[in-house]
Amino acid sequence: MQKKRLGLAMCGSFCTFSRVLPLFGQLVGEGYDVVPIMSEFAYATDTRFGRAADFVRQIEETCGREVIHTIAQAEPIGPKGLLDVLAVAPCTGNTLGKLACGITDSAVTMAVKAHLRNGRPVVIAASTNDALGAAAKNIGLLLNQKNIYFVPMQQDDPCKKPQSVVADFERLSETVDCALRGVQVEPVLI
Repeated sequence: MQKKRLGLAMCGSFCTFSRVLPLFGQLVGEGYDVVPIMSEFAYATDTRFGRAADFVRQIEETCGREVIHTIAQAEPIGPKGLLDVLAVAPCTGNTLGKLACGITDSAVTMAVKAHLRNGRPVVIAASTNDALGAAAKNIGLLLNQKNIYFVPMQQDDPCKKPQSVVADFERLSETVDCALRGVQVEPVLI
């Protein structure tokens, strides 16, 4: 049996990188052929959570291939049918809004647009401080869009950040598996 080709795209929710990076190895270990994708900001920005070059090196070593990090590199994903499924983890509120409005201005949004043209599943693992505020309408639009699936998500700190939501990254693999079968993991909000 041929390995399923999984695009794993990261946006700039830097505080979640320590939870997302191990998923690359987990998914490779589960037999996926993982194609790493990063937004330009995630690829090049050093933060208090770590150096960009260190994240990129770790991902490339785990996946055995270079990270796609430009629009030009991501564009062939659709025409060449390079992926069976694409997951965006973490997916920021900024990217949620762009996806909901059809805006293509980064490697990640281009990857999603290119992949969706083939009618294949996209899995979103949201991580945004305004999910229950300004980004709520974008989540709602995407929940209603064909071939979009969400990793179950929950408020990460209801008292101090009442509008903030983060995906349960430990359920990414389960959600990808279900999305490949056309099924949304439930409940979406936990």
